Amino acid sequence: MLKHLIKNVSNSVKYSNVTSSNVLFSTSSLKYERKFTTETPQECILERLDGDNKGISVISFNRGHVKNALGKNLMNQFRSHLNELRFCPDTRVVIVRSLVDGVFCSGADLKERAQMSQIEASQFVHSLRSSFTELETLQMPTIAAIEGVAVGGGTEMVLACDFRIASKSSKMGLPETGLAIIPGAGGTQRLPRLIGIPRAKELIFTGAILDSKRALEIGLVQYETEKGEAFDKAIEIAKQILPKGPIAIRMAKQAIDRGMNVDQASGMIIEQASYAQVIPTKDRIEGLTAFKEKRKPIYKGE
Repeated sequence: MLKHLIKNVSNSVKYSNVTSSNVLFSTSSLKYERKFTTETPQECILERLDGDNKGISVISFNRGHVKNALGKNLMNQFRSHLNELRFCPDTRVVIVRSLVDGVFCSGADLKERAQMSQIEASQFVHSLRSSFTELETLQMPTIAAIEGVAVGGGTEMVLACDFRIASKSSKMGLPETGLAIIPGAGGTQRLPRLIGIPRAKELIFTGAILDSKRALEIGLVQYETEKGEAFDKAIEIAKQILPKGPIAIRMAKQAIDRGMNVDQASGMIIEQASYAQVIPTKDRIEGLTAFKEKRKPIYKGE
C-alpha cells in the first residue's frame, strides 16, 4: 500500500557523508547553522534559525533511502532533540518537516520491525507513542509542515503537533488495519478528538488515504498550500507567534490542552491556575508599559 502511494522519491539533500563540522545552509531565504557528527547517520536534524526568525527551531527528517521510515536511530535522535527543546528557553516555536522530496514520513520501518521479537515490537511501539506524547507536550507551539506522504506513524506524528500545514502534494491516513494491526502511537485517541468519532472510525476502519483538500475539509489540517510551500507557511505562522509573550503562549497552550480533557467547570479552574502564572511576570508589566507608551513590547520570557 505504501509503495503504491510513494513513487519516484529522491533524497534532494544528502548529509550522510558530511564530516563533523558546522555548515551554513540557506533554505527558503533562511540562514542557519546545522551541527553534524560522524558517529551515527544524521537522520533527524535539529536547527535553530537566526536573524528575523530567531526563536524558531526546526526538526528535519532526512532518511531518504527508506522514505523517512521511523526506525530506531531516527527515533533516538528525534527524542534527543525533543528533550533538548523542552529545556531550551530561547525556542518559542518548533517546526517539524522533511528534507526528502515527496515524503514527510512513511510510517514505521516495517523491514526493521520484521526483525523484532514480539517483546521488541511492543517496546518500539511504546517508544513511538511516548515520543509523540513528548512532542505534544512541548511547552511551545509546534507546527507540522507536510510535503508528500505522511501515513501511519507519519500521520500520528503530525496529529501530535498544534498546527498542521499540508501542501497539495500531501497524502495522509492511517492504513494500519490493512496490516491487521491498529494505529498504536496515539492515532486512535488524537484523531477522534480532532475530527470527531465517526470520521475517525471511518478513516481507521477503511484505511483511507486523504489528499490535502479532503484533509482541510474535515479539519485534519488547518492550511493547504501549493507544492513546496508548506514550510514557508509554517514560518509565516511562527513569525506571528514570535512577538507574543512566550510565557503567555505556554500558559495558553497548557490551559487549552489540559482543559479539553475535562469538563468545562474543571477547565475553568485550569484556566485560572494558568492565568495566575502570568500575573507576576515582567513580560506582563512590559506589555502594559508598551501599550501606555504606544510602542511594540519586547518580551523576554521573564
